[in-house]
Amino acid sequence: MKELKRLLSYLGPYRRDLFIGSLLVLVETAFELVIPVLMADLIDVGVENRDLHFIMVKGVQMGVCALLALVTGLMYAKYAARAAYGWGARVREAQYEKVQDYAFSNLDKFETGSLVTRMTTDVTVLQNAVNGGLRPLVRSPVMLVMGMGLAFWMNARLALIFLVCAPVLGFILFLVVRTVAPMFAKLQKVMDRLNNVVQEGLTAIRAVKAFVRGEYEEEKFEQVNRELMDTSRRTFRLAVLNLPAFQCTMYTAIVLLLWFGGNMILTGSLKVGELTGFLSYVLQVMNSFMLIANVFLLLTRSLASAHRIAQVLDEEVTLASPVGALTQVPDGSVDFEGVSFKYHADAREYALSGVDLHIKAGMTVGILGGTGSAKTTLVQLIPRLYDATEGVVKVGGHDVKEYDLTVLRDAVGIVLQKNVLFSGTVRDNLKWGNPEADDETIWAACRAARADEFLERMPGGLDADLGQGGVNVSGGQKQRLCIARALLKKPKILIFDDSTSAVDTATEGQIRSALKDLTGVTKLIIAQRVTSVMYTDLILILEDGKVHAAGTHQELLETDPIYQEIYASQMKGGEEDG
Repeated sequence: MKELKRLLSYLGPYRRDLFIGSLLVLVETAFELVIPVLMADLIDVGVENRDLHFIMVKGVQMGVCALLALVTGLMYAKYAARAAYGWGARVREAQYEKVQDYAFSNLDKFETGSLVTRMTTDVTVLQNAVNGGLRPLVRSPVMLVMGMGLAFWMNARLALIFLVCAPVLGFILFLVVRTVAPMFAKLQKVMDRLNNVVQEGLTAIRAVKAFVRGEYEEEKFEQVNRELMDTSRRTFRLAVLNLPAFQCTMYTAIVLLLWFGGNMILTGSLKVGELTGFLSYVLQVMNSFMLIANVFLLLTRSLASAHRIAQVLDEEVTLASPVGALTQVPDGSVDFEGVSFKYHADAREYALSGVDLHIKAGMTVGILGGTGSAKTTLVQLIPRLYDATEGVVKVGGHDVKEYDLTVLRDAVGIVLQKNVLFSGTVRDNLKWGNPEADDETIWAACRAARADEFLERMPGGLDADLGQGGVNVSGGQKQRLCIARALLKKPKILIFDDSTSAVDTATEGQIRSALKDLTGVTKLIIAQRVTSVMYTDLILILEDGKVHAAGTHQELLETDPIYQEIYASQMKGGEEDG
């Protein structure tokens, strides 16, 4: 409940709509409660005395009350919808903003499908709770209290039947809510799994088709879809039990009222109109009980969703700018001083261990190593995508933790191992590097990355649409566009994480020549090919998360067996080929 209250703080300007909607429900309820009193007078006075004028007056009064109740009900619907969907939009926006602040270590705690569910389905549950639950939440207690009060005022003896029914209804509600509450939380987790399967299947649809695994993916989806169906069926089969149980109790109460009321009419202690009006209040009170039960079910499901949303909002961001942060990076020098790193605090082994490096500004450094040697991990510590577990990483002579995060990352241009392009045009994607860049600057970066070769042939050039995730360009073209985007940042440090693996050696040589012209920029190049790094100022060999060797191409070729083996296999074909 505390989490739901916290989320209600995001109502902001929609508090007014929620308040007006609640007020309109009270007014509507008051009009509806007057109708049974008017009905009792109409029967006991108008019908009994055959006073047509009195009947007409009371009928008009009842019609006016019904019309006013209808109008206020329609007005309530308008304000409730504005409050519900406005609130949902603000909660969704708050989650999305929070996720943008997450460090990589925070993102590792949530699956993508789960985050999607929390921003869509869980928020929709909250919206439905307000839109569908506000009216009964306000109306039912008022109707219950006023209805029982008026019922006791009309006939206290008959009203005692309520005192017998109320505990029965309350016990039924308690059992249903207690049983269903944990099932709603499980239902949302199954929804997470469904979204994960859908997301993976659609993202990797080309791989699925290439390996002819369509049937396998269909079976996997059918399994999780059936699990969702079964979980939903079990959950809502129990949730709807409150309706027949409540109706059984309600109709039992009506039968008892008719039995005792009929006997009282025969003895002259009760009038027909009074019994008719009393039965109207009985129906209103019993309906109020059922509405309250439905509100509790909505609230129970909302609490499960609110808890999941609060987990996103309450996640403590592991990386943040310090107070009094440095707002300028002096140069592109990089220092690792006794750096060790592991992705999880409870991991048994370090991904990086005991790294000591000193890279001067303007140097070009090549990084080689086998799969899993922590090459990517090493460079991700520079723009502070992760924080070192032990030791200090310095940029420009200062600990990276002393910088404002935006300033630090603006000074570091990184082309990730997995090339990412977004829906939109080429220009839209390249302007991620520099939103103010004009076409001339963009074309200069494209020429340096050798992306101009294919852009000039594409219809529209810079205005060509890349499609979702850049599906309209090849892997090598994606890499070159990502390099151009990084160059547009004009950073002090450029990191290429195996970012030329999909281009031919001739194009790679041209890109390498263009990068030589970038003076004063520190360049770190992770590669699998010796030709990509053999002309750099320094080559690092990583093995099992440690710096195995460091030196120039010639030094390593003379002294390091691992480098000699890599060089021999790539440049001479290895021993098998002589």
